Amino acid sequence: MNKRIEELKGIGCGIDDAMERFLDDEEFYLECYDALLQDEKFSELGVFIEKHDEKGAFECAHTLKGLTSNLGLSSLNRSVVVIVEKMRDGLWDNIGTDYDSLMVEYEKYKSI
Repeated sequence: MNKRIEELKGIGCGIDDAMERFLDDEEFYLECYDALLQDEKFSELGVFIEKHDEKGAFECAHTLKGLTSNLGLSSLNRSVVVIVEKMRDGLWDNIGTDYDSLMVEYEKYKSI
């Protein structure tokens, strides 16, 4: 097993389930993982939140929710889910703080 995939498993990611979705193709999985970490959606979400663009922020966060879920990135997905659910409920007061927490998680994954 690839060292990076082992590291992801070690931090509690749902890699076994994700690998089923990727037909156990570790190379393809890592290509998708790297593409996600280079995706501008993370920074775009921050811009949408800053501009109070609720529609843009929700669409961006919802996309990230799906991507992180498909890749089995558990803690990163949980951080996105918090944002999506608060947006869904119209609770925007502390979204900036939640976004900051998401970006802390994001940086952890970038180091793998």
